[in-house]
Amino acid sequence: MNDKTVIRIGVVGTNFVSDWLCEAAAALDCVTVTAVYSRAQQTGDAFAEKHSIGAVFTDYDAFLAYPELDAVYIASPNFAHAAQAVRALNAGKHVLCEKVIATNSAELSEMIGAARANGCVLLEAMRPSFDPCIALVREQLPKLGKLRRVVLDFNQYSSRYDKFKSGDIQNAFNPAYSNAAIMDIGVYIVHIAAKLFGRPRRILSMSTLLHNGFEGSGHVLLDYGDMKAELSYSKITESVTPNLFVGEDATLAVGKITMPTDMRIIYHKGSPNLGNQGRWEEEIPFETVDNNMIYELAEFARLCREGLVENEYLENSVIEMEIIDEVRRQNGIVFPSDEDASPAKADYLAVHGTADNVHKEEESL
Repeated sequence: MNDKTVIRIGVVGTNFVSDWLCEAAAALDCVTVTAVYSRAQQTGDAFAEKHSIGAVFTDYDAFLAYPELDAVYIASPNFAHAAQAVRALNAGKHVLCEKVIATNSAELSEMIGAARANGCVLLEAMRPSFDPCIALVREQLPKLGKLRRVVLDFNQYSSRYDKFKSGDIQNAFNPAYSNAAIMDIGVYIVHIAAKLFGRPRRILSMSTLLHNGFEGSGHVLLDYGDMKAELSYSKITESVTPNLFVGEDATLAVGKITMPTDMRIIYHKGSPNLGNQGRWEEEIPFETVDNNMIYELAEFARLCREGLVENEYLENSVIEMEIIDEVRRQNGIVFPSDEDASPAKADYLAVHGTADNVHKEEESL
């Protein structure tokens, strides 16, 4: 591939996150969506018409064999990610897989192995990881002096929680689909911590489990030695607190870390950057976009064109999954899909297929 190659992408799943992907692709000249795979012809046809997609498939093997396809974007339920990704990679297709990339580290290891064996790119569709604002956060950290504390917060009241409380348990609150607050919401801030600070020395966590075993919210403490990171996530409460990076000289405050809205540094009394002025604040300007999926798509296209199977993003996802595995272990969060070789999982996948519109909770309010 050369620098002008347009990456042809097929979409798996027709939920609203797939809508975002198609809208982002339409804004870029490096990618194009050429096909959609759905378990139902009618659903696939409607999605294709909405986004002017030329080919619709209800058979996954036929979808992967489509000659106008270089890569696959997987936006199916969490439990299906690994199986669908490995099949796509074994078919020679690059894979952009929605968060959370896998159910557990064992699945992710299998996916990475398939990517390496077939010379294909595997990338987690973790929007904030590619947003220039996160790179800007990293640039500001030296201004803070020795970093001591990080507070990452993503509490977002789910539009489906009211129905849950009334007795209508929808799939977004059903652990059978490998759903949990750590998988749907917490994964964002776990990934950001992994990207910015790497692998923690220790992990301590607490979860709030609902009556059906679904994790509604949680708190995670990551020990990085001289610095501690506090993570709070929830699908059953809302929060308006900023995200904080607290150093000995200053604090960086960031609004909505998954798609930053504002950023400022509050310099502490005695900071070497302060002089004799007393406490003051510095606004950090940056540009925002309506759909920051354009950044992950553009980077995915670059990795595919350059054949960068080994890339920095894989390690971020590996650490993310290690943290999530430990949070789940500490809090007894289990899914039917944890047993990879079990007949039950095979039957479950066979019955449910790609099950459109079943999870992707994050910001559908």
